[in-house]
Amino acid sequence: MLRYAIMLAAATGATAAVAQDPPARLSADVKTLASDSFEGRAPGTPGETRTVDWLVARFKALKLAPGGPNGAWTQPVPLVHTRIGKGMIGAGVPLTQGRDVYVSTVRPVAHVAIADAPMVFVGYGVTAPERGWDDFKGVDLRGKIAVFLVNDPDFEATPGDDSAGKFGDRRMTYYGRWTYKFEEAARRGAIGALIVHDTPGAGYGWATVTAPAGENYDIVRNDPASRVLLQGWIEGSAATRLFAASGLDLAALRKAARRSDFRPVALKQAFSADLPVTVERAESRNVLAKLPGRGHPDEVVMFGAHWDAYGKGSPDAQGRTIRPGANDDGLGVAGVLELAGTFAAGPRPDRSLVFALWSGEERGLLGSETYAVNPVYPAAKTVANLTLDILQTAGPARDVMLVGAGQNDLEDMLADAAKAQGRVVTPEALPERGLFYRADHFSVARRGVPTLLLMAISGAPDLVAGGRAAGQAWLDGYMKCYHQTCDTWDPSWDLRGAAQNVGLFATIGGKLANSRIWPQWRDGSEFKSVRAETVGERR
Repeated sequence: MLRYAIMLAAATGATAAVAQDPPARLSADVKTLASDSFEGRAPGTPGETRTVDWLVARFKALKLAPGGPNGAWTQPVPLVHTRIGKGMIGAGVPLTQGRDVYVSTVRPVAHVAIADAPMVFVGYGVTAPERGWDDFKGVDLRGKIAVFLVNDPDFEATPGDDSAGKFGDRRMTYYGRWTYKFEEAARRGAIGALIVHDTPGAGYGWATVTAPAGENYDIVRNDPASRVLLQGWIEGSAATRLFAASGLDLAALRKAARRSDFRPVALKQAFSADLPVTVERAESRNVLAKLPGRGHPDEVVMFGAHWDAYGKGSPDAQGRTIRPGANDDGLGVAGVLELAGTFAAGPRPDRSLVFALWSGEERGLLGSETYAVNPVYPAAKTVANLTLDILQTAGPARDVMLVGAGQNDLEDMLADAAKAQGRVVTPEALPERGLFYRADHFSVARRGVPTLLLMAISGAPDLVAGGRAAGQAWLDGYMKCYHQTCDTWDPSWDLRGAAQNVGLFATIGGKLANSRIWPQWRDGSEFKSVRAETVGERR
């Protein structure tokens, strides 16, 4: 507690100031957020209390105004926190949690009991009338386990497949996200949903899937049954064996699922699970600060990052249990704090600036979704959301990675800001990861707010020292620690590149805050029509 008190005092300026350069400030903030005292920053834990207290103290020290509802610094995020215990999982043969399957629940139940539920392979599990696509063909999933492929029907399509090009080729759409698949299974009455894991399609390895260690979170819902009882993943080789035991060739079914005439296929095995569940009700908190505008204070430019990480888990080979989330997203939070300090030290902007630090991102964008459902600032008057989620730590780069190319006008502003730094914009190298749908900006994008995301895992940067090859080496090294105990603060980080990207948002945010610009969604964006519904509220 003494160490925590010292940290809190530092946040309020009671100790010596950090050296006055952005990389040093970024590093100091991450060192604090990723320290053991913050216990991995899991929502609903003592680590959250310490994190939120420290963040509020930082905003107060910058003399910003509270940005939450009713003049508060925080917005409540009511959560259900569940953890699956040891028990039985099987489908004709035992399935080991963490090795063969990874399952969890978001329902507030004390026990998951599924006895001999039929299993149905539904291909990619997409129903998209606007694209002429329906994988379900009227199949009855009530009381059954739906088994999905990850990503979109055209992810592995060949020119002969009629899915080719219908879902953005290798650029994932929302239909490819695991969240959509679980939601669709629930809408169709399934009792459970399993997604066949493969690293290229998912965009991350099996270790990332299992990182939550049986935990899950959801916002408190009026109808908990709107979610499946059991959801999760089946490891690729385990899925191949399971299908083979039913006389089915998973590889052949993958090809069949790329065609619009695909029909669901029943497996011979039935699925059973008998698992205890620990359930806790918790109230987490988003942290919001505001710099009121002098001319148009009802119009808002929002900067965002998520303060939460994965908390404590099973010991690694070195005995470490805390997953500190130094880069994901401690460094993003540090970037938002840097932006807040920059703008607070300058002249008042014409429009208001809001600095939002979300809870629950790692559990499904829960903090930002809570905000989007209960906005403090109407989406119609929110000019843009600029989100930082993972920044590279290997030094200056010649480029900046653009996630979700072709969505809105903000990418032109990014190109202009990058040019002023002597840099260029590079489209994300791995669009199949669906990063545009995996960060907190997406919660407000769905409500029509133009967004821009900087996320370093979207591709290898072209580093000044070593070029793209060095950038790839950095990316490969970081992905080994993504959501793991080794995502730790490192004094050897070179944060000049991270500071460059924070500077891009300072430039874009400043231009938006002191102009009458309203960025627009582009033709073809799924969010253009949503924004158009409120056009009369913007002048």
